[in-house]
Amino acid sequence: MKFKVLLFFVLISTFSFAQDNKDEVKETPKAQVFESKQSVTIDGKVVNLQAKAGTLELKDENNKPIALFGFTAYFKEGAGKDRPIIFAYNGGPGSSSYWLHMGIMGPKRIAVDDPNYNQPAPYQLVNNEFSILDMADVVMMDPVGTGLSIPIGDSKGSDFWGVDQDIRSVSLFIMQFLKEHGRLNSPKYILGESYGTFRNAGVMNYLLGKGYALNGVVMVSAVFDLRTLFFAPNEDLPYLVYLPTMAATSWYQGKVMSKGGDLAAFVQSAREFTENEYAPALFKGNRISAAEKTAMAQKLEGFTGISSAVWERANLRINADEFYQELLRSEGQTVGRLDSRYKGINLDLMSMSAFTDPQSDAISPAYTMGFLDYFHGSLGVSKDLLYATSAYSKEGFRWDWKHQGNNFWGADAAVTTLPDMAEALSKDPNVKVLIMNGYYDLATVFHGVEHSISRLELPKSATDRIIMTYYEAGHMMYTHLPSAKLFREDLKKFIEDTLRK
Repeated sequence: MKFKVLLFFVLISTFSFAQDNKDEVKETPKAQVFESKQSVTIDGKVVNLQAKAGTLELKDENNKPIALFGFTAYFKEGAGKDRPIIFAYNGGPGSSSYWLHMGIMGPKRIAVDDPNYNQPAPYQLVNNEFSILDMADVVMMDPVGTGLSIPIGDSKGSDFWGVDQDIRSVSLFIMQFLKEHGRLNSPKYILGESYGTFRNAGVMNYLLGKGYALNGVVMVSAVFDLRTLFFAPNEDLPYLVYLPTMAATSWYQGKVMSKGGDLAAFVQSAREFTENEYAPALFKGNRISAAEKTAMAQKLEGFTGISSAVWERANLRINADEFYQELLRSEGQTVGRLDSRYKGINLDLMSMSAFTDPQSDAISPAYTMGFLDYFHGSLGVSKDLLYATSAYSKEGFRWDWKHQGNNFWGADAAVTTLPDMAEALSKDPNVKVLIMNGYYDLATVFHGVEHSISRLELPKSATDRIIMTYYEAGHMMYTHLPSAKLFREDLKKFIEDTLRK
């Protein structure tokens, strides 16, 4: 009897302990991959593809699981392991890869009415004749917090949300994916857009340090030094590097007097004016004379179409937000940040800061709905899984901008991965970099990239391996079909030139 009573209390205690701790014992989610057959027609030839979409269990350097890392991969059927493979991602930081995926890299693309607002659903998903899938396999990556990617085990979001944390986790995925799929000896490329280029500069150096030399690195709408983007107090650099893009925008919108017929020639004159006249004027600060200031304001009006009176009142400095509003203020419109060919309604004609980005407003619904329908439909990914188009809604999402090598005297003197790129270029005499710039990109301006590259303290033999291309479109230049065609041609040539002969 005593034994039965004791057993009863043991069972009750065990049950109570299990109930009290049920919330502490959580089953670790498992990686899932969904396979499908896809195809794309390029240059009149059908390329049959094996598609895999889902997650890979990412492990740290001690082989401990730290995340489920989301991806969509396209492999050409019957191709060997010598076929090139490209890892591609967007930026943000905190953006998933569906923009590049459905814009230029995948077998399908979203058809948009560039540069106009799109009609509502149903949206058109069409064959992507501009894809590079005839030349290379493609892996679209979604960093942790985006897509299907989540921390697991003891990991938390902050372990991935930062410059160095992101470079590490993205690099770990690439290394482990190559091993998992038997592609360690394949020609390797990484392709990033926007913040993805900032990431790229770090990833190319991180991978090289682990013995993973890349054949090529592709930067789409690049930024390597954040000083070129932020209009910080007492910092003239962003005003200088933004001016050529402002001039290009004014040229497109018909606001300059001496337009001429050639955009590239007009942009070159804006570059020369910026370096030879505008920069010295700003450097003088309040020492500039009234006559010099007036003369400079008149020249700025000639390049931008914004009145000299506004330029004088702004002390010869108009930032990006002010430019979006000011250029078409008299018409009640504002221009796009991501692509300044786009125009939208100016909600407050007295405001000096735009409330919205017309380009983003025009294409986001089509891209988002079109991609999710494709992801859960054609690719067959379970509808029980939530695809996060960005990490901004994730609890605790906040980016850690500290980067190893940027700290001087105990303070972050800059936020830049340019030194990472320089180190990789110096250590690997074969790797090449392709930088693709949109003339109408007011998010990551082309002259900012040019400024950064000109500051690389490398011999000409290294800087000659950096190729710059330009497109008459914006941040996502592939929404403009002539630019999408040129994008493919330039990327194809770059891959051909970087393959071992």
